[in-house]
Amino acid sequence: MPPRIPSESDFTPLQSHLPHALHFPSPRESTTSILILLHGLGDNEIPFTSFARNMSLPGVLAISVRGTAPLPAGLLGAAGGEGEGGHFHWGDDLNVDSSTGDLDPDPGFDKAAGLIMQKLVKEVLLDKCGWEMNDILFFGFGQGGSLALGLASRLRTMERIVDISDADEDDGSQEKKKLGKTCKGVVSIGGPLPQSMVPTLSSRDKSRTPVLVCQLDDDEADAVKREFADVRVVRWRRREVAMPRDREEMFPIMKFIADQLNKGFT
Repeated sequence: MPPRIPSESDFTPLQSHLPHALHFPSPRESTTSILILLHGLGDNEIPFTSFARNMSLPGVLAISVRGTAPLPAGLLGAAGGEGEGGHFHWGDDLNVDSSTGDLDPDPGFDKAAGLIMQKLVKEVLLDKCGWEMNDILFFGFGQGGSLALGLASRLRTMERIVDISDADEDDGSQEKKKLGKTCKGVVSIGGPLPQSMVPTLSSRDKSRTPVLVCQLDDDEADAVKREFADVRVVRWRRREVAMPRDREEMFPIMKFIADQLNKGFT
């Protein structure tokens, strides 16, 4: 059966442990893909909800998710978080380098990965609504971009657990959806691939998920290329890591997303 369009009520059970905001395409019945947005360190889901609304991607349900832990007040300056809605992060821990004062870019993401992939993706989007991993894109900024890359990286070797429903004997058991090895695509702005989310299997294949990375240095981009087969690298004229501010910076991102959305329709 084809997937059904999610409703707000499908996501209601998530709000207590994975707060989020939804932006549906118009009309809702046009939904053909799902975009999961992951904000940067010290931010929250509100700005990314506005960003998704401004992109106005046709046929895309955008889900902007809040980080899984509040950022301690003493680290707000180091993280650069600002604005309303609170300050959150995705890491299992927060470590500060005493020599530089910078936060560890790879604090571990097991909790966030578990909540997003098991509760949001598998239980709601795949099992409840019938979507596939290849219908889902991830978009992240900074720490959220690292998490997005890590989630796609882990899909290569993630156990494809078969979850059997408690169907009546007359109907037989029905196999629920399983996580696939690739998603539709990943965009990371300024977020390097965290080594803690790279499978340790020495004979691992490269991920087939298409990836676009922006504002990474050469070493960071090479690390992504070692783990993904299809990587596009974009560097803007300005050197700082920030969200795109004009058409020139946004164009390659929109083109990449459009290319992934159009696959299967051309």
